[in-house]
Amino acid sequence: MKSTAIALAAYGGFLILIGLAGYLSNPEKAKTALISGGTFGLLNIGLGWLALRGWSRAAPIALGVAVFLGLVFTWRSIMSWTAVAGGQSEKLVAAALISSMLVATIGVAVWLVTARRRSDTAKSKPDPLASA
Repeated sequence: MKSTAIALAAYGGFLILIGLAGYLSNPEKAKTALISGGTFGLLNIGLGWLALRGWSRAAPIALGVAVFLGLVFTWRSIMSWTAVAGGQSEKLVAAALISSMLVATIGVAVWLVTARRRSDTAKSKPDPLASA
């Protein structure tokens, strides 16, 4: 669970930083970037802390949050890159930031799924030293 906690905290910190970068790139129109990056960043940091404390539901909840965010970031990436392709070059920074959040979200979701499988596999293997 320690590696899961670290992954969730790092992901949460990344979301906060990207939200801040989005806000700083366009303070008049990107307040939601700061709010959503901060909110979901803190949520993931909190889930990481709970995972570190041994709360078994932290990782499944974090996976659900990652799936939700993955859908949102996919939608927003498509909309942003479509705008850039349509000549709205001012949307380029937002498109790149949202796409980076999508890539990080996919990475965290894969990490959470594989971490659970690694944990289940480790539990099912007999301990070779136990019979010695």
